[in-house]
Amino acid sequence: MNILIAEDDPVSRRVLEATLVNSGYEVSVTCDGNTAWNALKGDNAPSLAILDIMMPGIDGLEVCRRVRQLPALIPAYLILLTALGSKEAVVRGIEAGANDYLSKPFDRDELKARVGVGVQMLELQKSLAQRVKELEQALSQVKQLQGMLPICSYCKKIRNDQNYWQRVEGYISEHTNVEFSHGICPDCHARVVSEIAERRKQAQLKPVELIA
Repeated sequence: MNILIAEDDPVSRRVLEATLVNSGYEVSVTCDGNTAWNALKGDNAPSLAILDIMMPGIDGLEVCRRVRQLPALIPAYLILLTALGSKEAVVRGIEAGANDYLSKPFDRDELKARVGVGVQMLELQKSLAQRVKELEQALSQVKQLQGMLPICSYCKKIRNDQNYWQRVEGYISEHTNVEFSHGICPDCHARVVSEIAERRKQAQLKPVELIA
């Protein structure tokens, strides 16, 4: 998993990067909000980002707001870094769209634990999104005929809900995703050929009328 770090303080940035790399994560690093925003709105955007609230360009709160406006099947997991240490800063961060926060100076074990929670959440969302996609595909294909169908014993037409009689293929096409390709079975082929031959034979045996 690729994690984005957006931190303007070089010491904090190095500690964050080293901790996450040692934990087996792929890490991208930037020191300003504009670069972080460009990375998070790109095609291959990181799934998780650690954003300092106070940094050059747009701040971490604004980055969160912009990211939350992006259309995404699985939204990025955002962790804010704050040195303010006040409940007000935390509330503003959550209102801006952050999923979690870390107070500076941060503890490395706490960092790894909070990132681990984020990774778990992303994996659950990914699994849920896949299940929803599979369910939508199944529902789009499952249009079943249910109940008893009134069908004519002679012409085999079906009576629909509006009490009109229609051909079998027309009724099934309206109620399912089935498409028909028409052909002729061997029995019908033999019968039709026999009927045509019989008609020709009868036409040849019919006496010719003389014109007076």
